[in-house]
Amino acid sequence: MNTDTRRFLKTVLVASALTILPARAAETVWLTELDLGHLHFEGWRKPQVDKSFSGKPLSIAGRKFERGVGTRALSTLWLELDGRTEKFLASVGVDDAAGNAEAAVAFTIIGDGKKLWESGVMKRGQSAKAVDVGLKGVRSLLLMVDHAGESNNYDHADWADARFMFGGVKPLTVNAPREEAVILTPKPPREPRINGPKVYGCRPGNPFIYRIPTTGERPIQFTADGLPASLHLDKISGIITGAAPERGTHTVMLRAKNRHGTASRALKIVSGDTLALTPPMGWNHWYAHYNRVTDTMMREAADVMVKSGMADVGYAYVNIDDCWMNAPGDAKRPPDPLRVGPFRDAAGNIIPNKHFPDMRLMTAYIHAKGLKAGIYTSPGPLTCGGYAGAYEHEEQDARLFAEWGFDFLKYDWCSYSKIAKDDKSLGALKKPYKQMGDILKKLPRDVVFNLCQYGMGNVWEWGTEIGGHCWRTAGDLGAELNRIFAVALKNAEYRQWSKPGAWNDPDYIQIGWIGDARTNGEPKPCPMTPTEQYSFMSLWCLSAAPLFYSGDMSRLDEFTLNVLCNPEVIEVDQDPLGECARVVPLTPETFLMVKNLEDGSKAVGLCNRGEIAASIVAKWGDIGVSGKQTVRDLWRQRDLGKFDGQFKATVPRHGVVLLRLRR
Repeated sequence: MNTDTRRFLKTVLVASALTILPARAAETVWLTELDLGHLHFEGWRKPQVDKSFSGKPLSIAGRKFERGVGTRALSTLWLELDGRTEKFLASVGVDDAAGNAEAAVAFTIIGDGKKLWESGVMKRGQSAKAVDVGLKGVRSLLLMVDHAGESNNYDHADWADARFMFGGVKPLTVNAPREEAVILTPKPPREPRINGPKVYGCRPGNPFIYRIPTTGERPIQFTADGLPASLHLDKISGIITGAAPERGTHTVMLRAKNRHGTASRALKIVSGDTLALTPPMGWNHWYAHYNRVTDTMMREAADVMVKSGMADVGYAYVNIDDCWMNAPGDAKRPPDPLRVGPFRDAAGNIIPNKHFPDMRLMTAYIHAKGLKAGIYTSPGPLTCGGYAGAYEHEEQDARLFAEWGFDFLKYDWCSYSKIAKDDKSLGALKKPYKQMGDILKKLPRDVVFNLCQYGMGNVWEWGTEIGGHCWRTAGDLGAELNRIFAVALKNAEYRQWSKPGAWNDPDYIQIGWIGDARTNGEPKPCPMTPTEQYSFMSLWCLSAAPLFYSGDMSRLDEFTLNVLCNPEVIEVDQDPLGECARVVPLTPETFLMVKNLEDGSKAVGLCNRGEIAASIVAKWGDIGVSGKQTVRDLWRQRDLGKFDGQFKATVPRHGVVLLRLRR
């Protein structure tokens, strides 16, 4: 037998053996054996392995499970497959340990951009649903748990007995799909454009400061026709100062001129009893610097607000948050030694810590740039960070804040719960805020009053009554930035209370470089995709929310500024009508937000909170318009044409297409 014959027979024998050998059995890998560090969800705790989110044994409607992942809504886990994974198996439901009888969630499985399986609404006490999803050929997989029903509290969800059967490479957990950070906002033209509010509230006789927000190449010369005699305009800086005029509405025609052109715009100065006639705009240090804040940081923030162009589109407040006071040595978050010391001097005046050597000089520095300064305290004995609060020194502190030159007060509930104890009555919830509101009204300074008490007692219904100008409607966004769509939807439920001088506050804009709210960490690039950052700003503007950026001002980049500083987008927020957009539900993942504007036009958001791109149709009947409408893309500052009856767009994952419709 020659060599060629031997080779031929060997090939035949091998081929024959392969045809009779059984196919390789699929392997099994449990979800808990994969890297769950990519599981992204709302909350401060990590997902639990082989336990419920609350740390108890996995249990759905009394049925116990030994293996699985305990998480909560909203949560997402992306996986990369090789196309040879055969199936995903699990039992899913609301864990019995969820601390809310109304807890309800919905499970969804998406493969290569298509829904493969969904549970529908599942409630606490409902039997587990079996999952058996074929995955052959699938390359990208998403396991998602969403909120359902009225309550979002304790929506604890179990992926019990969750496992993959695969014939090739083991499934790999990965980050959400990456996006390129595309800059949509055009550069400001070289000719002047006057931005900012069209109406401004003040109290007669109080100190007045207003920087005319104007883009365009500097130098710019400013004039103001009809400016009250008590006010003075610096024609080079565009800063108006003096004493607020007598009671009434004073219409001033602002004008700006440079070598490229001119611009004009009317500003109504309303001198009376109401401040914040449009949502306040500015910066707050908290989510960037936490208990590391210093006088130097505040001054630098003021510098950057002007240099970056933020002040040219309406950002005006430079606000310090917690940790400017002294703390006891046993503070909840032990501070550095320069933040420890006596709370008050012999006269009872609160003492700033050593990082703030002179509050008057700091606010004077901020005011010299035409900006305003804000401060923070708590009605309780201690702030949330464990620093000196205002309890039993409320009027003394407020008067000192005004003497220092502060124009904004954030009043944070914090340790006041120890004073109120178990009294959750409406009167008890109002008491400290009414007390401070009455004090601020008597001060010889305009102080915008922010009620930070997280929506307790439906604060939006009575915030104005006790002297507030804006109020937090829920808890801190902090580590839960994937809640922006849910927050916007919830905020819209309170839209009837949104009006000039009264604003629902869903928390700060947290894009760019921010610190980890779980650990008060140093600033890092925010975890949101570029699309989500655009959506953040769009949703807040449609909601007529206060616009306070809370990232690291020293690390502002071109993309972040493009999101923060689009004047056409900001106009939606600053519209004098003061309306919060109404919501038009379309599908479980998509909805419209429609906001009436003073000139009769409509701002419309085509919103997709889902995990895959969606085609959204905005029908004129839903928006409340008729006939041909000129549709303008506000982010790109570009007219898209005239449309009759409807407008259709493909909206990316977690995206908002922000439009303005005019006849």
